[in-house]
Amino acid sequence: MTGTRKAVAALFLLPALVLLGALVVYPIGYSLIRSFYDQSGDSFTGFDNYRALFTDDGVRTALKNNVIWVVFAPTVATALGLVFAVLTERVRWGTAFKLVVFMPMAISMLAAGIIFRLVYDQAPEKGVANAVWVGVHDTFAESSAFPKAHPGRESPLKPAGGGAFVTREPVGAGRAVMLPLVGVAPDKMPDGAKKAAPARPEDGKITGTTWQDFTRGKGVGKLGGVDSTELGYAGMRIEAVKNGKVVASTKAAGDGTFTLPAAADGALLRLPADNFEEPYNGLDWLGPSLVTPAIIGSYVWMWAGFAMVLIAAGLAGVPRELLEAARVDGASEWQVFRRITVPLLAPVLAVVVVTLMINVLKVFDLVFIIAPGSSQDDANVLALELYRKGFASDQPGIASAIAVFLLLLVIPVMWFNIRRLRREVRR
Repeated sequence: MTGTRKAVAALFLLPALVLLGALVVYPIGYSLIRSFYDQSGDSFTGFDNYRALFTDDGVRTALKNNVIWVVFAPTVATALGLVFAVLTERVRWGTAFKLVVFMPMAISMLAAGIIFRLVYDQAPEKGVANAVWVGVHDTFAESSAFPKAHPGRESPLKPAGGGAFVTREPVGAGRAVMLPLVGVAPDKMPDGAKKAAPARPEDGKITGTTWQDFTRGKGVGKLGGVDSTELGYAGMRIEAVKNGKVVASTKAAGDGTFTLPAAADGALLRLPADNFEEPYNGLDWLGPSLVTPAIIGSYVWMWAGFAMVLIAAGLAGVPRELLEAARVDGASEWQVFRRITVPLLAPVLAVVVVTLMINVLKVFDLVFIIAPGSSQDDANVLALELYRKGFASDQPGIASAIAVFLLLLVIPVMWFNIRRLRREVRR
């Protein structure tokens, strides 16, 4: 009877064993053998392909990035999941919040990669990340309204270095100064800009006008003179400089007129460079320095919900009387969380961290899709380098060595997880 049962069990297991052998054991064995052969697969090269893993710049960068992924991605995702799980326990809309946080898990890596490629777009009008960043920046640091402005021909202004402009001759009290500029499209002028007006001379003061001198040609407008169709540079900052020191400063009114005190007599008038700075366009999220943290951020967005759900399930099994007893004894909420909740959740947290570590060792989709061609080398990971070596560079030997190396990295984590599960079962 026992032999019959074993035979029946073996028959039921046979399809699974065949699939396991065809889809897992055979590919692993073939990759292991192929990793010892050259590009053509005909000549045995020994450990040359494995030596290349530690001398090839692409593989070394990928290995460094994988270390960053393994250290930060599981840690941040698990920490966020823990915070979300604990905080949403006490709010009415906790279930709805958990649903929203978990929702990215329903999105494929491909779709998430496309979404975050748009989120991290450099242009603030397209990329959400830079739209928010620029909005916050501009709240505390006002952008220049005249980024393209510059002196035209026959101008009384000349470049002063660093993007500033200065008058060619010192100015005198009782005379009106004309500071014409060109280069700003009429539809880009500040909202407070009004029709430019010639400044009236005042005794003991320096007066003047700075405006958009765009009219040209006979009968259309006068070069260097204020015409009725031209707008003043509202808010333009003007400084009076003597011996390299600013002795007075002011801002132009809506019609471009300005007034400086008698201290400016004999000074050069300077239009500082901050009048003409290009608008702040945010961070280069997908540039060489930020591309890996940016992609890790998209991964955390997807997997924080996974961590939250598992931790919330573990939290439901925590004895409430222990928490209440600690509060009765005078423990603060932070102490209850740190000394009771977290230690009791340690097995669940270990499951989440180990699962995410195995997952990030194999990450490929997000890096391949989000990182642009110019930054893909800097965002490279082992799974992506395996693809590039095997298909783009036609180096199957090195690609197989990378695959075996990845397997060796995953095995210790899986072994730790299996040992922990066995200990849990014995308890």
